[in-house]
Amino acid sequence: MPEIASTPQPPYYAVIFTSIRTDGDKGYGVMAERMVDLATRQEGFLGMESAREGLGVTVSYWASLEAIAQWKQNVEHREAQRLGHSSWYADFKVRIARVERDYGG
Repeated sequence: MPEIASTPQPPYYAVIFTSIRTDGDKGYGVMAERMVDLATRQEGFLGMESAREGLGVTVSYWASLEAIAQWKQNVEHREAQRLGHSSWYADFKVRIARVERDYGG
């Protein structure tokens, strides 16, 4: 069952990755699982939420811009990015935002 990420009191950062996949898996599923596992062990990682129905949206939460930069430079993550560009995504966009407020039920 999907869960809403439990994040600390703001401020913190959100990386919003929106994508349209190409046809076929081409190793995507295995790599996606590996990236989630790897991200959860990255310093500064706070949580993640993801949904896909045609358009995919994954939001990862980070303690700092430095933590985001370190994740972007992770060797395995860089390989996943390369494969994403060449094989898995017809289109994608990355947005980084500072979370100033959050609230919910």
